[in-house]
Amino acid sequence: MFTRTDVVIVGGGHNALVAAAYLSRAGRTVTVLERLDTTGGAAVSTRPFTGVDARLSRYSYLVSLLPRKIVRDLDLDFAVRPRTVSSYTPTVRDGRATGLLVGGGDDRTRASFARLTGGEREYAAWHRFYGTTRHAAERIFPTLTEPLPTREELRTRVADETAWRLLFEEPIGVGIEERFSDDLVRGVVLTDALIGTFADAHDPGLAQNRCFLYHVIGNGTGDWNVPVGGMGALTDALAAAARASGAELRTGHEVTRIETDGQQAEVTYRTADTDGTIAARHVLVNASPEHLARLVGDTPPPPAEGAQLKVNMLLKRLPRLKDTSVDPHEAFAGTFHVAEGYAQLATAHAEAAAGSLPSAPPSEIYCHSLTDPTILGPDLAARGYQTLTLFGLHTPARLFAGDHDTVRAALLKATLAQLDAHLAEPLEDCLAEDADGRPCIEAKTPLDLERDLRLPGGNIFHRELSFPYAQAGTGRWGVETAHANVLLCGAGAVRGGGVSGIPGHNAAMAVLGR
Repeated sequence: MFTRTDVVIVGGGHNALVAAAYLSRAGRTVTVLERLDTTGGAAVSTRPFTGVDARLSRYSYLVSLLPRKIVRDLDLDFAVRPRTVSSYTPTVRDGRATGLLVGGGDDRTRASFARLTGGEREYAAWHRFYGTTRHAAERIFPTLTEPLPTREELRTRVADETAWRLLFEEPIGVGIEERFSDDLVRGVVLTDALIGTFADAHDPGLAQNRCFLYHVIGNGTGDWNVPVGGMGALTDALAAAARASGAELRTGHEVTRIETDGQQAEVTYRTADTDGTIAARHVLVNASPEHLARLVGDTPPPPAEGAQLKVNMLLKRLPRLKDTSVDPHEAFAGTFHVAEGYAQLATAHAEAAAGSLPSAPPSEIYCHSLTDPTILGPDLAARGYQTLTLFGLHTPARLFAGDHDTVRAALLKATLAQLDAHLAEPLEDCLAEDADGRPCIEAKTPLDLERDLRLPGGNIFHRELSFPYAQAGTGRWGVETAHANVLLCGAGAVRGGGVSGIPGHNAAMAVLGR
């Protein structure tokens, strides 16, 4: 089979769907080729537990970086809801179970800081610190859907040398230690620098700074919101928008080769029944730079490595906490930090870097269904069932290279043990069961993500994140490659990573010459 179109998009993740919708609305003919049987990539909702009517965001689960501009431009039928609590972090002080609650109003947050730290200093530092990051966010975020600024242009736009030094020049650990004294407070701040990123607070390469930046600039506020209906609601809305504009979405089509002379390209694919080729003026690749190199026959970039554990759970009820001053419905509504003190994070990184599973694996947890119960069937919701999503840190793919399943089971057990240390009842007693009587819990390591989604090394960002300014070879939009008519439109683009749609938007703008 041989056909022609204006644009072929390789891969059908959320960024591909954004690009398809923009391009088809602009009058281009667009064909999306997706290897799997459904579009959405890592931004999907599924029912992972047999016979249980709970539709979970299986891989990615919160929204911050998706610009409202994209939602408006594409007329998406999609909404998010804010969480009533930002975070809760349990700990033990002087033999007493306590914790830090951030949210529920400034007065309540201030009081929680005072109870934990014995004074006003840490709260004042917190308030100043996030005032600084918000100032930077308001100025940086709008640039993400514009042509790439130079480093100096972005620095001028930020117009705050303190913020610039904190985010772009010194390891984030320096800024944290300058501002905060309490180990737990330091750890809560640092966690945003480590989501899916294996780095120390003082890593001279600043991988942790780049991760931190993308976690605090979303829509100019840094707020992380719950997608109503789950992450699949977003990709369903994007697929509907692309189709309504005329884009053709083909699932079960695996691209095997891209040939290009810089002006015209041919994309070869296979299905269960046949092989085919599509000729196009432009090819957008919603896959990793590593996979792109294989398709075009280029030298691949340095190997990527993920460093996270993703666990999905369904509970019959939320567990009671040892800290009785906080209702579990508040504690789990935001981000529930476990074993994420500053020293604990440093120890976990050092242990993993030495080749061992962290002895106290750090993780963070939240409950989607407290903010958005629509992901549960009516019967489950009426009976008080809740979902829990856990994201573990400092578990690089290299740790699973031997006996993968045994290591995964050991890590899951150790991670849940850290959570149980703060609960008044074992989490196991709260787990729901599926139709076959099995506990409703699943765990995904970096190698699971590599197998399921072809994320290189299980890296959720496809490769190390980049600062959002132009560097040698990044091109005008940060999506360009060595081939003039082949563009990245996935997380591996400059200003990629996370559920944002930004690389898809930027690749479309590059094709349209805007």
